[in-house]
Amino acid sequence: MPLSRSLSMSSLSGVLPAWEEDDLPIEDLLLFEVAWEVTNKVGGIYTVIQTKAKITADEWGENYYMMGPYFEHNFKTQVEGCEPPNPAIRKAMDSLIHNGCQVHFGRWLIEGSPYVILFDIGSAAWNLDRWKGDLWQTCNIGLPYHDREANDSLILGSLIAWFFKELTDHLGDKPNVISHFHEWQAGPGLILSRSRKIPMATVFTTHATLLGRYLCAGNADFYNNLDKFSIDKEAGERQIYHRYCLERAAVHCAHVFTTVSQITAVEANHMLHRKPDVVTPNGLNVKKFSAMHEFQNLHSTKKTRIQEFVRGHFYGHLDFNLDKTLFFFIAGRYEFSNKGADIFLESLSRLNYLLRVHRNDVTVVVFFIMPAKTNNFNVESLKGQAVRKQLWDTAQTVKEKFGKKLYDALLKGQIPDMNSILDRDDFTIMKRAIYATQIIFHPEFLSSTSPLLPMDYEDFVRGCHLGVFPSYYEPWGYTPGECTVMGIPSVTTNLSGFGCFMEEHISDPAAYGIYIVDRRFRSPEESCNQLTQFMFSFCQQSRRQRIIQRNRTERLSDLLDWRYLGRFYVHARRLALSRAFPDKFKMDNTAPLKTEGFRYPRPSSVPPSPSASLHSTPHHSDVEDDDEPYDEDEEAERDRLNIKAPFVLGSVPKGKKKQPGESGN
Repeated sequence: MPLSRSLSMSSLSGVLPAWEEDDLPIEDLLLFEVAWEVTNKVGGIYTVIQTKAKITADEWGENYYMMGPYFEHNFKTQVEGCEPPNPAIRKAMDSLIHNGCQVHFGRWLIEGSPYVILFDIGSAAWNLDRWKGDLWQTCNIGLPYHDREANDSLILGSLIAWFFKELTDHLGDKPNVISHFHEWQAGPGLILSRSRKIPMATVFTTHATLLGRYLCAGNADFYNNLDKFSIDKEAGERQIYHRYCLERAAVHCAHVFTTVSQITAVEANHMLHRKPDVVTPNGLNVKKFSAMHEFQNLHSTKKTRIQEFVRGHFYGHLDFNLDKTLFFFIAGRYEFSNKGADIFLESLSRLNYLLRVHRNDVTVVVFFIMPAKTNNFNVESLKGQAVRKQLWDTAQTVKEKFGKKLYDALLKGQIPDMNSILDRDDFTIMKRAIYATQIIFHPEFLSSTSPLLPMDYEDFVRGCHLGVFPSYYEPWGYTPGECTVMGIPSVTTNLSGFGCFMEEHISDPAAYGIYIVDRRFRSPEESCNQLTQFMFSFCQQSRRQRIIQRNRTERLSDLLDWRYLGRFYVHARRLALSRAFPDKFKMDNTAPLKTEGFRYPRPSSVPPSPSASLHSTPHHSDVEDDDEPYDEDEEAERDRLNIKAPFVLGSVPKGKKKQPGESGN
């Protein structure tokens, strides 16, 4: 159905490929989405299903339901209980309830307000041994008693398969059911449903393979050895063989198998022995501003708050100009190698050397936003912020006193003596504030209630200049995507799903503020040098060039909007229906996919960074940049008219060897 929204003047929505209205008879279908993270924030999958809920609910209305485990606290705080609108769903729930298993229904209080069906695992735990026997008889997969997570996933899956059996018995031939399962924890429900021949179309999505994450966390040379790993042996040595078996069985039982990126599709082909049918990239709910300057103003406002934080933490050591200071940051799970923190630190050392050699007056302050176990706040850091506040309060007090004396003197027609306008007590107060203490910078996780840096993550990102995410293992990567929709340039890699997606859709990603480090075809040393050069080039930009680049970065937000990326899920559902019910839903598998890609062109006006047009001096002056002609609306219009033809996914750079098992389409 048509979806309305307000777009900025410079939005690139006009160039996104047109998407034909889907001809699925939604009124004759029911869509269920199953995930452990429904109303239950655990990891990144929660972000995927929560942000995607609105566009799916807009499309499917009361025929869309999400399913997951019931947790009392989550239900009380996130769900509004209500009665199911469909009598067949009520009857299926009652069948489980009458057999001693608790099932809860309501609306999830997020955008789109989707219906949720939540199963109480604890109320059905007494069936665990019997259901373990059913799983073994079905597919010869045994679960150890000590793996609580795997056992809970089996209980949830057994309840879901039971529910679907009751539901389809009540529905008969119409409406048909589509069920979409996310990750291995939802896998048992799919496996049991298919083994019992429940008539429904199934989709399974892996957001990251189990074994892939374990191998990369162990510093394995993962991507160069994909075809060399003994999968069963590696899973067994890490004591996750039973989980791997659940994941692989779910992949092969599903009518349609999808994953979130091209790089993860290559991984899944080796780890799980099935090539994904569809790549379903992760999106965001993009809120556009009516005028370009609005998000630029937000950057300025949030940057000021970060500057205040820096003043406090570097108090006594603040020997640099904050007006010529750039804020870089890295964020994510505390996985030192997987998230690229190791290569980032080394590159910062090299960047520091280059800035000194070229006598660049830019200072870079870097934030590591990675939650880790802590006992309490660093006392010296808290003291530094207290001193900063005390200095501010002192300055305000003296300013008010100074202003009153100046005002009184002017009323009398006198020019006050500046040596006497402040008395001895005023100087004493200021000296006491200055001599209070000295501090050292200490990073802390972000929260609006933090006494160190009271900012939410989104506000912090808006105030920074560059996000740096040189991940080695990142099936998708929401952090650079969040930077993009907020108009903040970022560094990513061609081993992240986001980086691959941007390479495929943008002719010159760096021109739009998306710097992609090659960690796939280059050595670690070469990748480190490339990252250093990206950051050094960014430091050479003038303030005006950074503003232009932020405008371009923000224009890419339409590309990451679920309103565009949701089409890949539409295609997966249609494909599943055609395979589950070929007599009712026909699909021409030889026709080109509607989800074929396209590329944004390189902007044709001002170069976004010095790397594109190096001057003879290492630093560009604001004066010379101000003379360059630039019109944001004109540039956006040229982009609309200059889109390249559709391209082929999965292409390999010229001269580079295609990796084993890598797809060419």
